[in-house]
Amino acid sequence: MNPMVLLVISFTVILGTMIVLISSHWLMIWIGFEMNMMAIIPILMKNFNPRSMEAATKYFLTQATASMLLMLAIIINLMYSGQWTSTEMSNTTASMMMTIALAMKLGMAPFHFWVPEVTQGVSLTSGMVLLTWQKVAPLTVMIQMANSINTNILLMMAILSIAVGGWGGLNQTQLRKIMAYSSIAHMGWMAAILTYNTSLTTLNLIIYIMMTLTMFMLLHLNSSTTALSLSHLWNKMPLLSTLILLTLLSLGGLPPLSGFMPKWMIINEMTKNNSVILPTLMAIMALLNLFFYMRLTYSTSLTLFPSTNNMKMKWQFEINKKVPLLSPLIILSTLMLPMTPMLTVLN
Repeated sequence: MNPMVLLVISFTVILGTMIVLISSHWLMIWIGFEMNMMAIIPILMKNFNPRSMEAATKYFLTQATASMLLMLAIIINLMYSGQWTSTEMSNTTASMMMTIALAMKLGMAPFHFWVPEVTQGVSLTSGMVLLTWQKVAPLTVMIQMANSINTNILLMMAILSIAVGGWGGLNQTQLRKIMAYSSIAHMGWMAAILTYNTSLTTLNLIIYIMMTLTMFMLLHLNSSTTALSLSHLWNKMPLLSTLILLTLLSLGGLPPLSGFMPKWMIINEMTKNNSVILPTLMAIMALLNLFFYMRLTYSTSLTLFPSTNNMKMKWQFEINKKVPLLSPLIILSTLMLPMTPMLTVLN
């Protein structure tokens, strides 16, 4: 792709999300979503082949359906209330449709089917953008309308997303699909705490984005897309193998790594609000995620697979790929747990 064209498209993706972030008018929010959706399609098809074209088409159709439902919810709300303000949605039907539309955009269960398919069909860098930046705008709108969102539907979708995110990843060997199911599960955790404490949703999003960015950068550095290619990593880059192990366990929420912090704070907040059964179920189902992360770490770092070369270690060969900000991201993705008391005070 022409660098100038890529720059313009990337700027439009960022601008679309920023319009959604700063707007309180429903029409501007909808325009921001549309700009973002139209501009992300060429990024998904950057490495053009039939598989990426199929993935981009699936993404477009799903997002267009979600945008249609979003506009329908906005019009119903306008008919009943006569105003365009995003913070107030008094009509029950409009609130329900808005919740479903935003869940479709986020890829929450039961509207999650497009997430693994689209992530698998695009390149690692496009998948990274899809699972990080593309989650910011819909979640921001959810946070804005937290007081008028349909709580019952949201909590049902949250618990279903955590279950699907755990069960779906168990049988996968494709790393991009595993990251997609991980994304579905994390969206469930964010949606579950949304009605109780929006600050924790924001914190969870920030930590999730950091961990996902780190994981995709490490995979991009090694050009790994399957568990098999990852299993030969020990004799190429032993240090990278250890870092992937730590990042995966952090994504699963294993203490004492950074990923444990948002889960701990969310369970704490929900139990304070006299909700015990829901966080218990969420914690149990988080073990499913941890299981398939542990399986990956076992095949990557804890076993020595047959070597493909005569010389057992290739670590002294120079890596040509340059991945910016990888070192600070690894530190933030694994060592942030001691900051929990400070963040608890801020909340």
